[in-house]
Amino acid sequence: MTRKYFGTDGIRGTVGQAPITPDFVLRLAHAVGRVLRRTEARPTVLIGKDTRISGYMLESALESGFNSAGVDVVLLGPVPTPAVAYLTRAQRASLGVVISASHNPFADNGIKFFSALGTKLPDDWELAVESALDEPPVWVDSAGLGKARRLDDAAGRYIEFCKSTCPHQFSLKGLKIVVDAAHGAAYHIAPHVFHELGAEVVKIGCNPDGLNINQGVGATHPEALVAAVREQGADYGVALDGDADRLQMVDATGRLFNGDELLYLIAADRIARDIDVPGVVGTLMTNMAVEVAFRRKGVAFARAKVGDRYVLEELERRGWTLGGEGSGHLLVLDRHTTGDGLVSALQVLNACVDSGQTMAQLLADVTLFPQTLVNVRLQPGQDWKANTLLATETQSVEAELGDAGRVLIRASGTEPLLRVMVEARDAGQAQACAERLADAVRAG
Repeated sequence: MTRKYFGTDGIRGTVGQAPITPDFVLRLAHAVGRVLRRTEARPTVLIGKDTRISGYMLESALESGFNSAGVDVVLLGPVPTPAVAYLTRAQRASLGVVISASHNPFADNGIKFFSALGTKLPDDWELAVESALDEPPVWVDSAGLGKARRLDDAAGRYIEFCKSTCPHQFSLKGLKIVVDAAHGAAYHIAPHVFHELGAEVVKIGCNPDGLNINQGVGATHPEALVAAVREQGADYGVALDGDADRLQMVDATGRLFNGDELLYLIAADRIARDIDVPGVVGTLMTNMAVEVAFRRKGVAFARAKVGDRYVLEELERRGWTLGGEGSGHLLVLDRHTTGDGLVSALQVLNACVDSGQTMAQLLADVTLFPQTLVNVRLQPGQDWKANTLLATETQSVEAELGDAGRVLIRASGTEPLLRVMVEARDAGQAQACAERLADAVRAG
């Protein structure tokens, strides 16, 4: 069955437009509550949110919807998405709910869910919720209504969890770290994590006003972090996105390291400690240099579709623990059940502190291949897969690149665009090959 409302990461859209309206969100919570009560007499749901102004409205709608179905609610306030996953498990709650549109601008928002174990929920659960949405509501009577309360120390509990993912002796004393929380959910949490581990912390992107989330700061705008690290003479910079599940990092020289590089660094550190790393999962967009470097170390590398949901599915299928995307959404499943920017940053910093090496030194054997991405607008009804010229040109380019590059052609999931990506050791070659393929698409 095709899902009507749920996408790859919950339900997301522009606030005030279907489905991100208070009436729909109330109905959604009521439907979820009814599904929960099929297996549990008195479920408890945790609700966390990021710093968007619309979070107040949607939080109230969710609370009312759950209470009307006989479900108790625990309000966490603004906390990172991975904090909700952790607290749901730690509090033995029935479900975790996050109000966030992650790295999107403030005008968007969304709802996503975590199971009682702090994991993403399967498709059949989402289909059951959508089916319940099509049914008329069944309001419980006054005696059966759910109650709501706040968990006042939610942030503190999560801070302690983040610290617990590192060895007891791990310390950041003597290090100056710039922390950029994207004016998002970790604004009051991320600085404390690094400070309590001994670092001198410089904060940017930690003054949310409800409208400035992800605006010119954070993991989607790392130039702010690069500038701050250089200006402050800091040792490291850590940038999160609006809900703190993505990570980008900067070293003392102002060099930016993306998710592909950080994933390799975490895995290579484990290998250096003689910890078994049977394999790592990336995506179709993961830089080929990372795959080549893993191959040299004898580590299997698998590619999933773009999206952390698919990376997680592949990790679970193979029984591996490390995976991620270039965007900085990293999965370290023996530390947390979901992608967590803070936990991933601590894994990187622990590797650097323990080895006495910088990020650049730990990544000395990885030089990212230049990538050229060309977006070609498709005409209505244009079937690019039937384009024989494109097929012929693709074969020609792949033969030219050999083992020193690759081609990836995929349709956008949200726009009438064909994304043509070519990777090669030489930037000029990548550009020329990508343009040849793009011309073949246009000619078809």
